[in-house]
Amino acid sequence: MASHSSPQSSLRLFLLFFATIFQLATSVLVKCSDSNFTRNSTYQSNRNQLLSNLSSAGWHTGFSFQTLGKDPDQVFGRALCLGSYNSSVCQTCLLNAEDAIKTNCSLSRRAGLWYDGCFLRYSDTNSITSDEESWSPILYNTAKISNPDTFEEVYSNLMGSLADRAANSTNFFKVGAAKFTGSITLYGLVQCIRDISPDDCYTCLQQYISQFQATAWGQQGGVMLGFQCYMRNDIYQYFNLSLIDATPPALPPELPPQPKDGSNPEEIKSAESLFIDLSILRVATINFAEENKLGEGGFGAVYKGVLPDGQEIAVKRLSQSSGQGLGELKNELLLVAKLQHKNLVRLLGVCLEGQEKLLVYEYVPNKSLDQILFDPEKRHLLDWEKRYMIVCAIARGLLYLHEDSQLRIIHRDLKASNILLNAEMNPKISDFGLARLFGGDQTQQITSRVVGTFGYMAPEYVMRGQFSIKSDVFSYGVLVLEIITGKKNSGTFENDETEDLLSFVWQHWTNGTITEVADPSLGQHYPRSELLRCTQIALLCVQENPADRPTMSNVVVMLSSETMSFQTPSKPAFCIAKSSIRGGGNTDSSSKSVPMTQNEVSITDIEPR
Repeated sequence: MASHSSPQSSLRLFLLFFATIFQLATSVLVKCSDSNFTRNSTYQSNRNQLLSNLSSAGWHTGFSFQTLGKDPDQVFGRALCLGSYNSSVCQTCLLNAEDAIKTNCSLSRRAGLWYDGCFLRYSDTNSITSDEESWSPILYNTAKISNPDTFEEVYSNLMGSLADRAANSTNFFKVGAAKFTGSITLYGLVQCIRDISPDDCYTCLQQYISQFQATAWGQQGGVMLGFQCYMRNDIYQYFNLSLIDATPPALPPELPPQPKDGSNPEEIKSAESLFIDLSILRVATINFAEENKLGEGGFGAVYKGVLPDGQEIAVKRLSQSSGQGLGELKNELLLVAKLQHKNLVRLLGVCLEGQEKLLVYEYVPNKSLDQILFDPEKRHLLDWEKRYMIVCAIARGLLYLHEDSQLRIIHRDLKASNILLNAEMNPKISDFGLARLFGGDQTQQITSRVVGTFGYMAPEYVMRGQFSIKSDVFSYGVLVLEIITGKKNSGTFENDETEDLLSFVWQHWTNGTITEVADPSLGQHYPRSELLRCTQIALLCVQENPADRPTMSNVVVMLSSETMSFQTPSKPAFCIAKSSIRGGGNTDSSSKSVPMTQNEVSITDIEPR
């Protein structure tokens, strides 16, 4: 192993290496724009005040976004401290960064600066990507590592895992360590600016990890930093090992008891969440104006709003007359605040002031799936490619809830109206008011209060109050059939020999005419094999016996495989044909064979039954 220099001398080597490219002060990397503002102008005054606001506010939580002034003198700014620093160190760093950025970029309209583990940026635009493509320096330790091929494998595994976990965390920050040899450990740290999406965080980190690997192959460590994310790796310990959370905390056995009178908001305040002043939300929603109402559910209305920084939000306002509302809101807060996944709606904050109880979410512009899927004039917006993407993405979101999050969550109310679509039609599961938390190895619960939406609820839940992950699987199957057919599960089927959606699909499945169930708005523009695969998976999900239904991990695998064989579905639960109701002959076709072409979906057992 080559000898290596101290951390301090390594950093000096980093800075000297880039001295010809960047303006530098001690332990500083700074990027200043070519465009300038006029000295003593309104923009300069706004810039200086904004930087002061950022350094004052940022150290409390480690991140702050601020804006000041009006166009053309409006200034936007962000401050970030590394998650490995405490608030005192963060405060000192940001104060020094404030002075350094004004010194190094005295008249620049836009600038970004990294200073000893904190980041400060201001700009005349709110874009977090402008000007930064040309600024992502790689600073590496000049000492070489022995056995670089093995080292790179350890590096890739560690940093790739950290990127994935950081993108699905609440603060976009993770550290970790991995053994390289018996005496050498590789330490890794990744972090993103907090107001980008999980997808953008993950993409940025993966790009940095790959670029660093390509540029600094064989080096024993280094740093890559930019305007959106930061990564560092080295063979000496540069953070407190207590920050590593490789082992998830023990799962609580159940949610804390919910107050029946809805009078204990202090329990909600204990959840990890961002509290927002009511005055801000009143301004954001124009005092909850009717024209800003997005919809209304059993526990209150949802309003669109715009925060002072321009961020669009959706505000769920609990109805004051709802006797059970606080319990549902508490349930949603406790669960969703701990969940981070690109296919779950992101909780941004909470407000509990006076009689108002509000949850604040990211705004999803295309509203809910049902408003497009079941609208004759809008359903054409969902071509097969988008529908298949939605089917797969919802499956991944449920898999995260059931198996991949630190908590095990049963949603209990999965339906088309609780699937929100963003600008690219990517789905996000919402409304966790009825969700339940499972602890340890628990797999099933029984409730005397059956709540949910009829048509989506599994038979064992409707009849016996039993719910499990297989209850969500049943709801998912119904939802997939709705996406394929464009028909509501509660709709009418006057022209078919069936009374409901499951029977409608099952009849065509057993008759070998399954392509006739496809939404007519799709025309013939879909791969037949994908339609058949999705239909078969959905029918497996809605089988009466929960043990016969696949898990969501199986569903995700089946959706992604064009060659995997899986079992033949049995007759769905709640499947009733019209002819049987009218006294007709036996319509139980569960034993009939299903005509399939050789290169489409094969019918064999994926696992013992």
